[in-house]
Amino acid sequence: MSDAPPVLEMRGITKRFPTGTVANEGIDLELRKGEIHALLGENGAGKSTLMNILYGLVTPDAGEIRIDGQPVVIRDPADAIARGIGMVHQHFMLIPVLSVAENVVLGQEIVRAGQILDLGDAAARIGVLAKKLSFDIDPSNKIEQLSVGQQQRVEILKAIYRNARTLVLDEPTAVLTPQETREIFEVLRRLRAEGASIIFISHKLDEVLDIADRITVIRRGRVVGSRTPSNCTENELAELMVGRAVSLRVDRGHSQPGDVMVEVSGLRAKNDRGHDALQGVDLSVRAGEIVGIAGVAGNGQEELVEALIGLRRPTAGTIRLAGHDVTRASVETRRDRGIAFVPADRHRFGLVLTYPLDDNLALTRYAEKPFAGGFAGIVRNFRTIAENAVRLIKEFDVRAPGPKVPASSLSGGNQQKVVVAREFRHDLKLLVLDQPTRGLDVGSIEFIHKQVIARRDDGVAILLVSAELDEVLDLADRVLVMFRGQIVGVFPAEEAQREKVGLLMATGARA
Repeated sequence: MSDAPPVLEMRGITKRFPTGTVANEGIDLELRKGEIHALLGENGAGKSTLMNILYGLVTPDAGEIRIDGQPVVIRDPADAIARGIGMVHQHFMLIPVLSVAENVVLGQEIVRAGQILDLGDAAARIGVLAKKLSFDIDPSNKIEQLSVGQQQRVEILKAIYRNARTLVLDEPTAVLTPQETREIFEVLRRLRAEGASIIFISHKLDEVLDIADRITVIRRGRVVGSRTPSNCTENELAELMVGRAVSLRVDRGHSQPGDVMVEVSGLRAKNDRGHDALQGVDLSVRAGEIVGIAGVAGNGQEELVEALIGLRRPTAGTIRLAGHDVTRASVETRRDRGIAFVPADRHRFGLVLTYPLDDNLALTRYAEKPFAGGFAGIVRNFRTIAENAVRLIKEFDVRAPGPKVPASSLSGGNQQKVVVAREFRHDLKLLVLDQPTRGLDVGSIEFIHKQVIARRDDGVAILLVSAELDEVLDLADRVLVMFRGQIVGVFPAEEAQREKVGLLMATGARA
């Protein structure tokens, strides 16, 4: 065994925030050359804070960082990059209107004499590097033209272009399809073989066991254990993360479907580029039933969800809710009629990050009783808003110091819990869930899945759209498969076999 020191050591790292939250307390972590080291923990356990300290975004209160055995002080991201550390954040740090090449070189531009930006040279270098990594990416393409999986590759490309020897990946597969995840894993294995060292943060236990050489588990700011994939199971890791036994698959029980609550007929709609995204979609969801939509991202799921909740105007077809035509109704009218929505992108559509939690938890009903009174609801009842927040924070186990902290101060998983807590109200007819557990830990997923089943059993019609095929298969009473804007398959739960559904997702055709 080599006597060389680890490429990275973090010793006794402690960080306390002014809100009173102890994010990290005496954490030790080491990374060896040519190793993929997984970092596991619940939402809010302190994983991202620890990595932000490593990347110079957060200053620790105590502790030491060593690189190749030498103590260092990392003051900012530029300092981290100069020391060979690259980080791919959970929410991509890319500028949509710029090209791949412009995003990759941003801050490290190549210039010719006279300080003229030489994008041609940069694009050529990036093209060579992309080919080496087996990335099918054109450096001239705009980021907004790329799929989520391709954007993930650009983030990795950007880090490698900056000569990163240590790569931190924060939830790198949270928005990827299974196929894209497999491709990214092949890239990570190639990088490892070439001597790169990788810290892999994830909530997906099966992926961690597949890709990691070692696993460190953090719970509530402390390291509670280390494992190797060969000597542990998903259940053991889940219990270590949460501190109790966790059901990795919820008991769906038996549904008791009632009357048709929502009926979609001949629905057509265009995407943002003006191309046909929905091509005559027919579907129905009954009260007390979960209908799951399976499909590779980009096959019309987003446009279907937006048409249902009123954010996208159909070009043809009808949407009826409890017998009422709501095809042209506003978002507000649909909410008044009993539609609630958990969006896929909590930052853009689910929260106002600068607002406190109590306002976010009343955001969609702030002008209604009991949160407001007086003429047109202009008098706000702050006491009721605060009491509602305290109740929901406790009921949905949102890890926050209190209802007055801004939503931006919470971890991504706890932000998702805030959205779910607000939308899972009790006066619902239709609940539309778009990636409801994206980025959540196993304990939170278990909790939300149980809440979904409870709402179904209360008689709510639920439409579930998820990139996680296992989530659809675990929860749905009926599974619909979308391919190129059409429903190409319908399966009762007991007939929805993974292979059959996966084939339809990929090709649109049965075997």
